[in-house]
Amino acid sequence: MRLLRSAIVAMGLLATLTLPVVAADPKEHRVSIQIDQNDPEVMNLALNNATNIMEQYKSKGEIVQIELVTYGPGLHMLRADTSPVKDRIKQIADTSFPSSIKFSACGNTKDGMEKREGKAITIISQAEIVPSGAVRLIELQEQGWSYLRP
Repeated sequence: MRLLRSAIVAMGLLATLTLPVVAADPKEHRVSIQIDQNDPEVMNLALNNATNIMEQYKSKGEIVQIELVTYGPGLHMLRADTSPVKDRIKQIADTSFPSSIKFSACGNTKDGMEKREGKAITIISQAEIVPSGAVRLIELQEQGWSYLRP
């Protein structure tokens, strides 16, 4: 009986030594993407970059956070009335990667556009307004986020 118990313990130890090593904490990545042009090609490129980054890290079992920051003419990307990519943003934010992506709209730019156009501007529901898009990018970089400009 003692010999059988020793054999079972030895087999258990051998089995645990041959198991693949799994990292306790998956690697985490953070990237900010700047959009400062009212150009559907640039907007779509930024969304392509974000989607590709999310898919790549997801396939590796790693975590990624992405924040697209719009300011200047790029704010049109997040305007409810002028965004050429609002349907694509809704699909990405609501279904594909809801916890991995964030959209930030520059409050300074929004205020300036409202003064020039003489009307209130509505931002799409997937976005949030930050005081300054440029300052937001600086803050993210100071916090160690990577930076990408399509």
